[in-house]
Amino acid sequence: MKILLVRHGETDWNLKNKVLGRTDIPLNEKGIKQAEILAEQLKANKIDIMITSPLQRAIETGAIITEKLNLDCECIIESCLIEQNYGIFEGVDRNDAQYQNAKRNFFSKYKDGESFLDVAARVYPFIKGLSKLNVTTCLIVTHNGICRIISNYFENMTNEEFATFSMSNCEIKEYVL
Repeated sequence: MKILLVRHGETDWNLKNKVLGRTDIPLNEKGIKQAEILAEQLKANKIDIMITSPLQRAIETGAIITEKLNLDCECIIESCLIEQNYGIFEGVDRNDAQYQNAKRNFFSKYKDGESFLDVAARVYPFIKGLSKLNVTTCLIVTHNGICRIISNYFENMTNEEFATFSMSNCEIKEYVL
């Protein structure tokens, strides 16, 4: 199975470089345009199933792709693909020293939030379960933190590569399961 992993389009918090986890905000104008361009980039793929996070920025990105490509496939909203809960760091500047330090403590929960291990514990079983689907191509629309975990499932990353991993808004990564 081919997995097309996509990060949602830009939001105002992405533009302002704020940590964006569970705060449910929509795409901004640029994010909508990014999703339209992404749809064009995906045209060559026959998408059999689309799975999105339950947050509106991922759902909106998926809806734009569906509309632009006139997709006739199953679209599933999957709760385990919701972005990581960054706890007290939600809404802070991504360059904040305390956040950057906490981000490198992979097994420690963010205060009032989740650890990377918590996220992997819900995302890895989801990935393994995809192999039970009888499809050729699966499009996953989710968030940077979840993309980090999924990419780590398929790629060997050093601690520093994991800590600094980032996908651009509407970037595509392709994996084979």
